[in-house]
Amino acid sequence: MLPLVDRPLLSYTFAHLARYGVEQGIVSCGYLPEQIGSAFGAAYGGLALEYAVEPEPLGTGGAIGFAARELGGSFFALNGDSLREADLGELVRFHRSTGAKATILLTPVADPSRYGLVRLAADGRVETFLEKPRPEDIDTDLINAGLYVLEPEVLELVPEGRPVSIEREVFPRLAEAGAVFGVALQGYWLDVGTPESYLQAHRDVRDRTFTPEVGDTLGADFTFVDPSAEVDPDARLVPPVYVGPGATVGPGARVGSLAVLGEGSRLGENAVVENAVVGARATVGAGSVVVGSVVGDEAELGDGCELRNLAVIGPGASLGAANELDHGLRVGADQRIPDKALRFS
Repeated sequence: MLPLVDRPLLSYTFAHLARYGVEQGIVSCGYLPEQIGSAFGAAYGGLALEYAVEPEPLGTGGAIGFAARELGGSFFALNGDSLREADLGELVRFHRSTGAKATILLTPVADPSRYGLVRLAADGRVETFLEKPRPEDIDTDLINAGLYVLEPEVLELVPEGRPVSIEREVFPRLAEAGAVFGVALQGYWLDVGTPESYLQAHRDVRDRTFTPEVGDTLGADFTFVDPSAEVDPDARLVPPVYVGPGATVGPGARVGSLAVLGEGSRLGENAVVENAVVGARATVGAGSVVVGSVVGDEAELGDGCELRNLAVIGPGASLGAANELDHGLRVGADQRIPDKALRFS
């Protein structure tokens, strides 16, 4: 539910599914399910939505079983916190051509040691999985991209009522039986699981490396200012930049490059936001600097603050004047930090 530019991260997944003709989605919910249901309701675009709320955390495999056990045919199962543009029609065609019980979308990455490797035979059959490989063991750059085509029989390997990992318990058993295949398809992919990758996702939308429809709003000059936003004539916008509805930018302030100001956010006089995200209804005080960092929805930064190098201010938090956050320091949601309490040199 983290906002990505102007909408929740999950909405990009829904749009991707609908683009390839998927008509129904079941959202397996655990933590704060009411936030998801209230945001999306019974449908998003052309995708009808249902919600399966876990009574307790069931793991990746258990969650799929809990949500999909009544389905009678092939289905997609996918992580909700990744972005992707792979051709889902091509993925289904590959799945059906092999007769697999499960097909894993794979993607190449520069550092597979963070994720674990998937080793394939020449026909695409998965031979082995290798989690957290040592450098000398890396012989492929393909990893699990968190999107699968599954047959209902796979759920027979998912016991009910307890946590189950599809990656560590189900797929290895299918691999032993020669029933799981993998394929790497062209298209953007990003796991949005850290502040760094969250900022990367915003950069990729703004410079159109990732190309959802929201990227088109930036226009030829990679700048979008909502008509209801107020940007002082003495402020400076450096593209690519997005200024959301009702946002205000004070005199002498600089926004960009690679910056997002959420709906109703306020940027004070001579403040700077660069390669950063300022959430909806958040306030950045006069003379404050936010570089390579994230300010959550409804957070408040006092005058003269500095946030750098993946600092994060959680939603609703309040940071007093003249504080300095660096090196990934995080202030949790709704926390209150007094003036001049934090300083990095």
